Amino acid sequence: MSFSWKGRHVLVTGATGILGPWMCAELVKRGSKVAAIVRDSVPSSNFHRMGLEARTAVESGELEDLAFVRRAIGKHKAEVVLHLGAQAIVGAANRSPLPTFEANIGGTVNVLEACRHEKGVKRIVVASSDKAYGGSRQLPYSEETRLEGEHPYDVSKSCADLITRSFYETYGLPVCTTRCGNIYGGGDLNFNRIVPGTIRSALRGEQPVIRSDGKYVRDYFYVKDTVEGYLTLAEKMTELGLEGEAFNFSSGNHLQVLEMVDRILGLMGSNLSPRVLNGASAEIREQTLSSRKAEKVLGWKPRYGLEKGLLETIAWYKDYFAGKE
Repeated sequence: MSFSWKGRHVLVTGATGILGPWMCAELVKRGSKVAAIVRDSVPSSNFHRMGLEARTAVESGELEDLAFVRRAIGKHKAEVVLHLGAQAIVGAANRSPLPTFEANIGGTVNVLEACRHEKGVKRIVVASSDKAYGGSRQLPYSEETRLEGEHPYDVSKSCADLITRSFYETYGLPVCTTRCGNIYGGGDLNFNRIVPGTIRSALRGEQPVIRSDGKYVRDYFYVKDTVEGYLTLAEKMTELGLEGEAFNFSSGNHLQVLEMVDRILGLMGSNLSPRVLNGASAEIREQTLSSRKAEKVLGWKPRYGLEKGLLETIAWYKDYFAGKE
């Protein structure tokens, strides 16, 4: 019997991040009963713009609080847990490593421990990151690449990834891990990131700012493809016996930062040129992912090319800023 999301009790952490609102909206569309863990209420967030507070059961609290996490999972009789919550800002992690470790490592431990005690939870997907691989010279990363984070954010993801594996190996927890590149799309209000920052600058007629030398290579992954990847994995993990495994998800868009900025400006018809600060430090220079395993095992493939994803993203921000005027 094939898996159905209709009527399924699903709990999503990190519901107000870039990925969370799109995930919650898709689950609601598919007929799931969604509980959304929200740390901070952000009125301008995509979660609120989509009206999701009225279409999901919102639980306000911190993942660092085990008792809260256990109550939320138990209260909503969660069958599927999608753990997306994290402190995801690399610069913030470098400035303040302790809160990052507490949120990303401690928060993941709490989610997994809560799931271990709630027997109704049958499927768990934990968001790791390509950053968990660290600065490996083996590119593109495959799922067999060693986890060797060096800087605070990267280490937090390496640790959370390994801890997730330990809960499967030791307790048989039905969990899988996802490793994605730089997720972009509408709703990302961290304007220090290159995609929303460049779009905002172009809309304002201001010179976009690149913190690095512009030559860092990243894997850019559209948020709607990310949602589809997570849900496909959750649907098939039990049927295919994939518990304990990790999956890379990638669009294959491997670009230097300067190339990404040029693409965005070109699609927006802007003649602006970026200001390169060349000031980034404690970051990995080149990261690319192979999603061959996801394509072969899950039958998943990205549906969005870079231009289509960027055009939808640009349209989202045009609408967002129009509402601010």
